[in-house]
Amino acid sequence: MVGLVLLMRYTRTHTVHSQLYLASTAVFMMEISKFTLCILIIFWEKQSLRGLANEIHKHTVGSPEEMIKLCVPSFLYTVQNNLLYLALTNLDAATYQILYQLKILTTAIFSKTMLQRQFSRTKWLSLLLLTAGVAVVQSSGSRDSSSSYERDRDANRAVGLAAVLCAACTSGFSGVYFEKILKGSDASVFVRNVQMGIPSIVIALGTVCVQDYREVKERGFFGGYNAYVWGVIGVQAVGGLIVAVVVKYADNVLKVFASSFSIILSCLISAFLFDFRPNALFLLGAALVCLSTALYSKPDKRGVGTRVILPMMTGGVRKSSMVM
Repeated sequence: MVGLVLLMRYTRTHTVHSQLYLASTAVFMMEISKFTLCILIIFWEKQSLRGLANEIHKHTVGSPEEMIKLCVPSFLYTVQNNLLYLALTNLDAATYQILYQLKILTTAIFSKTMLQRQFSRTKWLSLLLLTAGVAVVQSSGSRDSSSSYERDRDANRAVGLAAVLCAACTSGFSGVYFEKILKGSDASVFVRNVQMGIPSIVIALGTVCVQDYREVKERGFFGGYNAYVWGVIGVQAVGGLIVAVVVKYADNVLKVFASSFSIILSCLISAFLFDFRPNALFLLGAALVCLSTALYSKPDKRGVGTRVILPMMTGGVRKSSMVM
C-alpha cells in the first residue's frame, strides 16, 4: 500500500488549501466504492441475485447481534481513515509509514489487556525497539518540502503526530476487538466488508454532515476532486481488499519483508517526488523500526504458546492476521 500513502500525500499537499478536497467525503466515497465492489464479488460467487440476497440476508438481517457488535469497529475504522488523511496532510510519507508501525505496539497492549495474551521476551524487546525507533524518527526533524501553502510547520507536525498516534490506537483496539467478538465466524472477507460497510457508510455520511456541512454546501460534495483524488479512493477500495486476501495466505517472512520494504520504498520515492532528505537520526530510527518488526514476527520457541495478531493497514482492510 506504499502507492496509496504516496498518492494520498500528493493529493493533500499539491493543492492550494482553499481548493483542497474534503477528507470526510473521500472516506464516504471509499466506503461506497468498497461496499459496491464486495456486493459485485459476492454476486459473482453466488451466480444469481437470489443467492446474493440470501447471503446478505443471512449475515445482516439474520445476524442482528453480530451486526450490532460490528458497529464498534466500523466506527473506529471510519475515524481511523479520517485520521490518516489528517496525518498525511501534515507528515511526509516516509515519516508516516514509520510512525504508523506503532499499531504493532498498540495491538500488543490491547491483546495483553483484552485477551490476556502472553508475549515472549523477544517480542517485548521488539516493542521497546519499536518505541525507541519511532521516538528517534520523530525527534529527527526530517521532512519534505512538498507543501504548496504556508503554515506553522511545527504545529503541522504536531497535528500529524497526534493523528498517527490516535490512528495506531484505533487500529490496535479494533483489530483485537474484532478477533474477540468474531471467533469462529465463517463469513468471507467480502461478506465481512458488507457487514461492516453498512454502518460505516452511515457513520461516514454523518461525519460529512456534522464536520463539513457548511463547506459541502458552499463548494459542493465533490469540491476539489480530480483524477488523483479518485485514484486514492479507488486504490483504497480495491487495494484494501487485495491486501486482506493476500495477507491471509502470506507467510510471516513475507509480511515482515513487505512492512520493511514499504518503509524503505517510501523513503526513496519521497526523496524524488517530495524532496525528502532524511538525516542520520531518521535512518537510525527507520532501521530500529524495521528490526523491531522482524523480531516481533519471529516465531517463538515451542512451549511459549504465544499467539500474535499482526495488524494490517486499514482503509479497506477489515481483519487482523493471526499467526502462531
